[in-house]
Amino acid sequence: MVLKVYLSGEIHTDWRHDVIKGAKGLAVEFSFPVTDHATSDDCGVAIMGAETDKFWHDNKSARLNAIRTRKGLSDADIVVVRFGEKYRQWNAAFDAGMAAALGKSLIVMHGDEHQHALKEVDAAALAVCENPGQVVRMLRYVLEGRL
Repeated sequence: MVLKVYLSGEIHTDWRHDVIKGAKGLAVEFSFPVTDHATSDDCGVAIMGAETDKFWHDNKSARLNAIRTRKGLSDADIVVVRFGEKYRQWNAAFDAGMAAALGKSLIVMHGDEHQHALKEVDAAALAVCENPGQVVRMLRYVLEGRL
């Protein structure tokens, strides 16, 4: 069995690298959004043309990024969504909701400081954890049935 895992959420730390490195040797294929903030924010206008209104600038990029996100979520067996400490990741909450609506196995990762704010997201998840190492252990358990 090969698991397809979509890594969603905050882009300001290297948590994805930690999960991918920790899962080396496991039968896992990872996908994720564009994690370069400037590229993600400006892809729409860079490809489709400039906008004078910031709303339409952001809208173009959001729609273009949504193509990648929808594909990643649709193809995934498991969706991992990380909520970071520094920023409110509305997009991460949206991805978690989409994953739940699609019936995907959802793992949510965040610190204790977000427990109350994310209680509904946590309730939709099959697992909630705090760090990339726990995600790796979950993937190993799912694939190999061992701790």
